[in-house]
Amino acid sequence: MYGLGSAFLIFTLLCSSALSQETTLRSQSNVVLIPALVKDRNGGIMYGLQAKDFIVEDDGMEQLARLDEAPEGQPISLVVAIQRGRRAAYEFPRMQGLMSMLDPLFSMGTARVAVVEFDSQVEVARNFTQDASLVEADLRNLQPGDEGAVLLDAIDSSVNLLKQEPEERLRVLLLISEIRDHGSHRKMDDAVAAIGQSDALMYALAFSPALSNILDTGGGTNKNEMHNGVDFMDLMYRTRQAMKKNVPKTIASMTGGEYQLFATKKKFEVWMNDFTNHLHSRYLLSFAPKEPHAGLHQIRVRLRAQSPDAEGGTVLARSSYWAEGNKQ
Repeated sequence: MYGLGSAFLIFTLLCSSALSQETTLRSQSNVVLIPALVKDRNGGIMYGLQAKDFIVEDDGMEQLARLDEAPEGQPISLVVAIQRGRRAAYEFPRMQGLMSMLDPLFSMGTARVAVVEFDSQVEVARNFTQDASLVEADLRNLQPGDEGAVLLDAIDSSVNLLKQEPEERLRVLLLISEIRDHGSHRKMDDAVAAIGQSDALMYALAFSPALSNILDTGGGTNKNEMHNGVDFMDLMYRTRQAMKKNVPKTIASMTGGEYQLFATKKKFEVWMNDFTNHLHSRYLLSFAPKEPHAGLHQIRVRLRAQSPDAEGGTVLARSSYWAEGNKQ
């Protein structure tokens, strides 16, 4: 099966002084890499597709795409960035299965995991380690934070950690947070660019305390939680916040990652299981831009309608990359 390989390169065309007016892409080659996950109508993973089954467009222009293969047993560097500020403590009981979901990665013997915690500040609770017991202790001892939730700053710090890992490792960010940012200094565009430049993949698991509280109240399963009934003040607050941008969903969509919303412990465990299963289930598409120009390029990846092997499938892939003109 095709792996991620070196995902999310943002490119650099080598330019001499005689070509100082030409477009430059921030990378070491003129090849755009697009890790793509393909799902069938029921949400299952589609395997066995070939390059001819895909249509890849750069700013509406179809490109000649190829299908590459990553080295088998590629080692993984994973940053788990977990929110502990604002209402995140409501969700701690639902995340009890997090460590068991990470066990398959540790069992490989080559995975390195770091833990980042955040509220109004970002803290690297654990730098990269292969010791599962240390990560388990960090997650078990997670404490409620203050009233901040600096999602974008946490992504930036996590990406900086991943950049320090060797290029041959698969770099992955697992973000567990609310869907809104509260107090970050970094901007959305900064986070999107940083993920691309770091050659990383983001998987986002988002929660809504108001929604999960309502579901638990209906099912009578929240007797031992902080609220035994619906928190209507929290619900009204969430409704007012609903018009703001969903940060993890937007960034995951733009960078070719995945996003899921969970409201129960069962759903959290289902999505975490998907996360570990999907790490090595992506097709690594690539193309050399025909007419690269400075600025943002829109990428569209879809399956050919006439391809019987790809019928009914949907593609999750990055939707953009950035090309820069040379500075004078």
